[in-house]
Amino acid sequence: MPRRCSRRHGGAAAASGPTAVANHDRASRRARWVRKKMVNPSRSLKGIEKGRGKPFHGEVKRGGAMTDDGENAQDRVGELPNLVEDLLQTSISTGPRGAFRMAQGIQAVLGVGGEWLNDLSKTANTSAGIPSQMQLGLLSPLYLRRLFERMGATYIKLGQFVASAPTLFPPEYVEEFQKCFDRAPAIPYNVIESILREELQRPLDSVYEYIDPVPIASASIAQVHGARLKSSQKDVVIKVLKPGIEDTLVADLNFIYVVARVLEFLNPELQRTSLVGIVKDIKESMLEEVDFRKEAANIQAFQGYIDAMGFDRQAKAPFVYQHCSTKRVLTMERLYGVPLTDLDSIRSLVPDPELTLVTALNVWFGSLISCESFHADVHAGNLWLLRDGRIGFIDFGIVGRLSPRTWAAMEVFLSSFATEDYDAMASSLSEMGATGNDININEFAKDLQKIFSSIQDLDTEIIVATARTPDATAVSANVVLDERQMNALFLDLVRVSESYGLKFPREFALLMKQLLYFDRYTRLLAPSMNMLRDERINISTNRQPRRTDRF
Repeated sequence: MPRRCSRRHGGAAAASGPTAVANHDRASRRARWVRKKMVNPSRSLKGIEKGRGKPFHGEVKRGGAMTDDGENAQDRVGELPNLVEDLLQTSISTGPRGAFRMAQGIQAVLGVGGEWLNDLSKTANTSAGIPSQMQLGLLSPLYLRRLFERMGATYIKLGQFVASAPTLFPPEYVEEFQKCFDRAPAIPYNVIESILREELQRPLDSVYEYIDPVPIASASIAQVHGARLKSSQKDVVIKVLKPGIEDTLVADLNFIYVVARVLEFLNPELQRTSLVGIVKDIKESMLEEVDFRKEAANIQAFQGYIDAMGFDRQAKAPFVYQHCSTKRVLTMERLYGVPLTDLDSIRSLVPDPELTLVTALNVWFGSLISCESFHADVHAGNLWLLRDGRIGFIDFGIVGRLSPRTWAAMEVFLSSFATEDYDAMASSLSEMGATGNDININEFAKDLQKIFSSIQDLDTEIIVATARTPDATAVSANVVLDERQMNALFLDLVRVSESYGLKFPREFALLMKQLLYFDRYTRLLAPSMNMLRDERINISTNRQPRRTDRF
């Protein structure tokens, strides 16, 4: 099924320990400089608008220590041999695939460029003039998103990274890339069979009783099929990496690296953004994403947490069948249930939907500190009520990890959010995103109050439908979440916080989005419950962590 760009960022899934914390710190430092260059420094800093500066599209002016042109030129000449060597090594590692992808890239640019010219011709003679979203040509958010979609897997994943990193990219790009869908035509089943035989190294009929040739879902990187195991007769799903994806990723990411390397050489000022370092981080995370052994490890770690905490009768993650899973194939238990937005079906499975939500919240909150990683994409497609009454956590593509320092600040934030204590909230956010700047807590608290007072205005549309059956009339309710509003609220928080010099770790963005998802579920399943103040929900650190030596 289509998946939104806000989907996973593999870096969070793969990194842990001091490396993860260091990566977040580096990303924060890079983001500060990028934002200073991309946001108009003359923007107003009064009230809630102080975080709403518009992208600065003018010339980036040189300054700082790089003022001596002769010294600049000498440094660049000295760096030239290293640049040439680096580019040669990258070209060799890319191989002939690079030329093919270059041709595809040119075709994509021509296609989207044609769309831009066609749209431009329609607005050229209007009194309103050229819309702002078209003035940057293919670099404008709309056309860049379309270009990424045409370029395929690598750029779709890059778009997902943009959509999930509001602290690194201008808000216009973050908002536009929320609309990007990860979808692709299904590849023929005979190709899937060939990959399975190659990976499993044995006849398929010795492993699976049958495999459904019609895929359940097909995305840019993988395709999913239903199946049944031969030995146990268990229903499973098989996630198969599409052919050529790894080569395509390597070629694309190497090209992006070369561009970044050359840009830094031509404009040393860009070195302050650590542009090459950011590209290296993205490359590492994307290449890990096509290694299904990583996702299998995430699933098993979460199930281990469930077992250790005694939640096994309340929740579960799909079992991973290691004997038929590899780097390119992931065979998992098939879970059957309904999403937490299907109120009618939930009522048919359990007597009290509110308790179902309480269970889901307790399991998820517990994983924030007691598990090696937490599920960071709990939209309705990934959080189910199973037929046996347990909560099913599905698809561990996006996971996050918290340092104790971030979680301590997050606990204060959650408590202050529940009690609407905006002074305490401002203090906790200042601690979490501290950059050494002096913060006016009182003013910050007033701005936060303006943002969070609007959370009740988020649209949650509950649709009630009736259907006549031979025996009775069925009534079902479903909740529709406006993700654009959710993203806009979080972007408001980021903008205002940045105006005070704060930079948050990526995990904070992941946590906030999940809380907004749970807020929507609460409105449907338990409209009178305050999920952060209810005594049945435990969000404190009095749980015993399974591992504390990761940080």
